Amino acid sequence: MARRPDGPPPPPTVQKLRLRYTKRGPLRFASHRDLARALERALRRAQVPMAFSAGFSPHPKVSYMGAAPTGAASEAEYFEIGLSERRDPEQVRAALDASLPPGIDVLECVEAGEGTGSLADRLDATRWRVDLPGVDAGELATAVEAMLARSEVMVTKRTKNGTREVDARAAVVNASVAEEAGCAILHMVVRQLTPTVRPDDVMAALAVVADLHPPLPARAVREAQGRLDDSGNVADPLGPDRVASSYCQEEHAQV
Repeated sequence: MARRPDGPPPPPTVQKLRLRYTKRGPLRFASHRDLARALERALRRAQVPMAFSAGFSPHPKVSYMGAAPTGAASEAEYFEIGLSERRDPEQVRAALDASLPPGIDVLECVEAGEGTGSLADRLDATRWRVDLPGVDAGELATAVEAMLARSEVMVTKRTKNGTREVDARAAVVNASVAEEAGCAILHMVVRQLTPTVRPDDVMAALAVVADLHPPLPARAVREAQGRLDDSGNVADPLGPDRVASSYCQEEHAQV
């Protein structure tokens, strides 16, 4: 007979909250594991009533979605938490934000709407901004045009299982070039494939097709992530939950 933990089972999950947070400044160099530790410590400091898994090693019910790579800043990181007691989402957001260091800012917290599907299923693309100091905008535009004209561009990518060849072009939905204060800027929407194609992989593709080698490190910022729509844009992943929440509030007010 299988052993069972002593004592009563943990309280059930009565509410799911979905949160968007940032990774700014020096914290862009923090690993995903470091950020997860910081968030879980902040949840304890903010006294958020977390639900826990059952078993001999209970864990707080926290799910992280599509973390940005180490070294990249982000305005659109997401995670989901399960609570054992109901709480006002805005109060949770404010308390958690106050418990985190500068650079990790909790921008939004919404209740997961019934029947709105999984949050992970809504994250299949990222909109990136990549600043390239020292690169001429015209040269960058020529390189981007050359890449987009290809059906595939193979690059070498390092993964946890070693190096492998991946098609960076297949992940790029669209790309454009701008210039601000003399700095060339690459805007692009990239599908979240397996393995993930990241900004450095796209830069490697530009080196392959146009021999583009920036003299200074690129600065990548994830501006948004969500579901790719028919126009090639990235839809807000928390939108369906906001709609469901508003509908429930209206129904409650009419009762």
